[in-house]
Amino acid sequence: MPYTTSPVLPAGALSSTPQPVLPTGDGLVLRPWRAEDAPAVHEAFQDPLMHQWHLMASGSEEEAAGWIEGWLKQWEGERVAQWAVVDADSDRLLGRVALREIALVDGLAKVAYWTTAAARGRGVAARATSTLTHWAFEEIGLHRLELLHAAANQASCRVAAKTGFALEGIKRSAFRHPDGWHDMHLHARVRGD
Repeated sequence: MPYTTSPVLPAGALSSTPQPVLPTGDGLVLRPWRAEDAPAVHEAFQDPLMHQWHLMASGSEEEAAGWIEGWLKQWEGERVAQWAVVDADSDRLLGRVALREIALVDGLAKVAYWTTAAARGRGVAARATSTLTHWAFEEIGLHRLELLHAAANQASCRVAAKTGFALEGIKRSAFRHPDGWHDMHLHARVRGD
C-alpha cells in the first residue's frame, strides 16, 4: 500500500557510513564505544544513583563487555545509536549519550544519557546532549527529538531545559523504577527550534 508522504530519511541514512566521532568543542568527545571501555562502564553502574534511574545493573566487567558489543552492533540496525562521552585529553569515560527508538521514516528519535559519578555537576550531560542534538538535526536531518525522564529526576530536567528541550507534558505512571511507578516528563525539540 503506498503512503501519502515520503520518508523523512531513507534506510541507510546512518548505517551507510561509520559511526562518527563528535567533539563538543569544549573538552569532551562523543565517540563509538570500545571493548576496553568495559571496566569503566562496569564501575559506572556500581553507583547507587545509576540504580535509582536506570534499569540495568552490571554484575561484572564481562557483562559490561557484552553490553558494549551489542551497542556497537546497533549502529547497523539504525534503531539505536550510542556514544561514549569521554574527556578529550585523557579519553576517560564520563558518560553515555544515545539516540533510541530511531524512526528514520518519520524523522524521530529519543535522546538518552547518563554520566559517571565523577562527572556529575560539570555539565557533561548537557554538553553531550547539545552536540548530539546538533548532529541529529543538522548532519543527519532528523525532524524531532524527544527526551523522557522521571519527573522526580530534577538533574535530568535541568539538562533538558539547558539544552532547549521544551517540556510538553507529563506521562502519568509511565515507567517503573526499582522504587515503583514514576510519572515521566516528556520534553522535545523540533528541527529549527
